[in-house]
Amino acid sequence: MAKAAESGADAVIFDLEDSVPISAKAEARGLVAQAIDKTAAMPAGARPVVTVRTNAVATGLLADDLAAIVRPGLDAVFLPKAEHVEELQQTAALLDRQEAAAGMKQGTVEIVIMFESALGVHRCLDLIKASPRVTATCFGSARDGDLQTDLGCNWSIEGTELLYARSKVLLETRAAGNVFPFDGVFSDLNDEQGLVRDSTLSARLGYVGRTVIHPKQIAPVRQAYAVPAAEVAYYERVVREFEAVEKSGAAAAITVEGKLVDYAMYQRAKRVLAYAGLDRK
Repeated sequence: MAKAAESGADAVIFDLEDSVPISAKAEARGLVAQAIDKTAAMPAGARPVVTVRTNAVATGLLADDLAAIVRPGLDAVFLPKAEHVEELQQTAALLDRQEAAAGMKQGTVEIVIMFESALGVHRCLDLIKASPRVTATCFGSARDGDLQTDLGCNWSIEGTELLYARSKVLLETRAAGNVFPFDGVFSDLNDEQGLVRDSTLSARLGYVGRTVIHPKQIAPVRQAYAVPAAEVAYYERVVREFEAVEKSGAAAAITVEGKLVDYAMYQRAKRVLAYAGLDRK
């Protein structure tokens, strides 16, 4: 956990779910609580976003998880295997109580919903809308993972088998408003080419990043989701030339590099630049 916090990742996910045997859950909670405290003490510029993957509501372990980990320094929880609106509402209510007990402002701890079953994917938008604490989603794209098992489908680097589910979660996450879509892990640590290929497909669909399971995956994933330099240059030109024409009072439709640019394309350009950290306001 200490290495994760110092890995250079944008966020860390301390795990209480599948990587922890039932007999070790209590001990793991204590270790994660200590890790949250240590990470919170890191210098502001070096501190990653701190999250915890809890146990699913259906396990009956969630209340004890949250009682142990909700404390200053915790930014969000990853809620696995979500399928029912009541599960999100129950999680939000538990967070309300634990934040109050810890002297934290209500709403501090956000929820990231993990979609890992056919029923969860089917109910995606309803689950996202179940609580204002939901700020992101995570699609269960792992090979041989829960979602693939539940769907009974194969897995390929082309992504065909999971494409509908992956696209549905992306679409409904975006439809929910200010909620960020993240993709799940790529489990083959020795296949960097496959990681890049799968991440590139994910980015093309509209995902903004993904979870990783080893520090060596960070750089390839970050590069795959970055806006290419040529694309940044083009959209900067779109914004610059469109705003110049708009300011002059001329018709708000121009061509840039032979392509039509009207208000829709202008807004697209601004969004891409904002995603690239180059928002022009």
